[in-house]
Amino acid sequence: MDKKRSLLNVTISIVSRILLLISALLVRRLLIQHIGNDVNGLNSLYTSIIGMLAVAELGIGGAITYLMYKPIVDGDERQVAALYGLYKKLYLIIGAVIFCCGLIVLPFLPRLISDYESISENVCLTFLMTLVSVVLTYLYGAKSSLIQAYKNNYITTGILTISRLICYGLQIIDILILGSFTLFLVCQIIETLLVWFLTELYVRKKYGGIIALRVNIDRSTKHEIIKNTRAMFMHKIGTVLVNTIDSVIISAFIGVVILGKYSNYVLLANVIVSTISLFFTPLTSIVGHLCAKGNIKETKKWFDHFYSLNYILGVVFFLGYYAVIDEVVSMCFGSGLEVSRTISFIITLNQFTKFMRQTALLFRNASGTFYYDRWKPIGEGVANLILSLLFVNIFPEEYRIVGVIVATIITTMLICHIVDPYVVYKYAFRMPVKEYYIRNYSNIGLFAVSLVMLTRLIRPVASPIAGILINGFLSLGLSLVMLGIVVIADKSFRIEVCTISRKISTYLHNDYCKIRKVSRNNFKDTVITEGEKPH
Repeated sequence: MDKKRSLLNVTISIVSRILLLISALLVRRLLIQHIGNDVNGLNSLYTSIIGMLAVAELGIGGAITYLMYKPIVDGDERQVAALYGLYKKLYLIIGAVIFCCGLIVLPFLPRLISDYESISENVCLTFLMTLVSVVLTYLYGAKSSLIQAYKNNYITTGILTISRLICYGLQIIDILILGSFTLFLVCQIIETLLVWFLTELYVRKKYGGIIALRVNIDRSTKHEIIKNTRAMFMHKIGTVLVNTIDSVIISAFIGVVILGKYSNYVLLANVIVSTISLFFTPLTSIVGHLCAKGNIKETKKWFDHFYSLNYILGVVFFLGYYAVIDEVVSMCFGSGLEVSRTISFIITLNQFTKFMRQTALLFRNASGTFYYDRWKPIGEGVANLILSLLFVNIFPEEYRIVGVIVATIITTMLICHIVDPYVVYKYAFRMPVKEYYIRNYSNIGLFAVSLVMLTRLIRPVASPIAGILINGFLSLGLSLVMLGIVVIADKSFRIEVCTISRKISTYLHNDYCKIRKVSRNNFKDTVITEGEKPH
C-alpha cells in the first residue's frame, strides 16, 4: 500500500473537513436566524429530490473509475485515455438527462411540501437554481475521477475546499446584507463554476497527454463496463430510496419546518460520518490498486485493520454525539430547534448502523465485487420505502419521524449488514463470512446497550457548554469501558488493537531514534567546529 500517498490524502481531507465544517455550521446558523428554518427545510428537500434524480448517473462513474486502476498500475495510458473519453461523453449525456428530469418535477413540487401555503419563497425558481448547480458538476466529473484514479484525492479535495470557502463567504455576505435565498443559491452556482475551472487547469497541465488521446474502447472493456454499470445502477436506486426518500416523506407527510429541525440533527450526524469517513474514502483508490495486484492475504489483513478502526471510531464519536447533540444544536442553530431524546436516540443508532458498513463498502467498491450484490439495493430500497410509508402513518403524531428512521434501521440491519460482507468474503477473500456476522452483530448490539446506559447517565445542565463538557466526558468514559469489553471478549479485535498499537509504537520509536541521531550529529558538528576555532 502507498502509505505516503494515503497519509497525504487523509491529512488533506481532515484539514478540509474541519474548515468546511466550521464554515457550514456558521452559514446554516445565519440562514436559519436571518431567513428562516422553513428555508432550511426547503434546502434539504431540494437536495433530496435532486439526489433521487441523480439515479440517472447509473453508477457509470464508479464502474469506469474501478476499471482505470489496473491500466494505471500497468502503465497503459491508452486504455486510461479510452476510459476517460467514454466517461466524459456519458457524463455530458447524464447531466442533460438529470436537468430534463428536474424540469419535469417542477410542477409537482407543491404536492411534496405539506405546509406549502406558508412558504414565502419562489419554490420553482429556487429549486431550478439548485438543479443547475448540481448539473454543472457533470461537466468536470470525468476529470475529477481521473485525478482520484491516480490516487491524488488531495488535489480534488483542495480544489473543492477553496471553492466552497469562497462560496460560504459570499453566502454570509448575502445573508447579512440582503437576506436573499435566491442569491444564496447563486453562490452555489459560482462555487461549481470555480471548481470546474480549477479542475480543468490541473488536468490539462498534469494529464494533458492522456485527455488529448482519442482511443476507442475495445469490445471486452465495453462488456465489463455494461456489466458493472448495471450493478452500480441498482446500487444507486437503493441509495436513493434509502437516503433521500426519508426527507421527501417527512416533507410530504409532516412538513418542511419539522424537516428543517430534523435536518439539523442529520447534518451534525453526517458531519461526524463524513469526518471519520475521511479515514476510509480517500483510500478507495489505494485499496483498489492493492486488490488489482491480487494479494488476497494482504487485502484481508487490511480489511481487518479497517474494521477495527471503523468500530473504535464509531463507538467514540457516536456516543459523544448522542451525549451532547441537543446542546450543540442549540449553540449552532439557536434555541427552540431541539427534538426529543427519543428522536435523537434513533438518529444516533441509525447513523451508527450505517457507519458500520464503511469497511465492507470500501473493499467491495475497490475490489469491483459490487456486481454480485446488484439486486440487494432494490430489495433494500423497496423495503425501506414500504416500511417508511407504513410507520409514518401508524406511529403517534409526535413520533412519526421515529417511524421513518426505524424503517431505515430495519432494512440496514436485515439486508445491508448481511449482503455487503457476504459478497466481499465470498468473491474478494474466498472464505466463509459466518465469523464476521457474529462479530459485527455483537458489536452493534453492544453499542445499542451502551446508548441505553448513556441515556440514564446523561445529566441536564443549565449551561450548554457545561453540559457538553460533563456529558461528553461521561460518553468518553463509557466508550472506553465498552471498547475494553470488546477487547477482552473478541480475540480478533484484541489482535487488531495490539497490532495497530504496536505499529504506532514502532513508528514513534523510529521517529524518536531519528531525532536523537540528528541531535547527536549536530552536537558533534558543533563540538568539532568549536574545537577548530583559534584561541
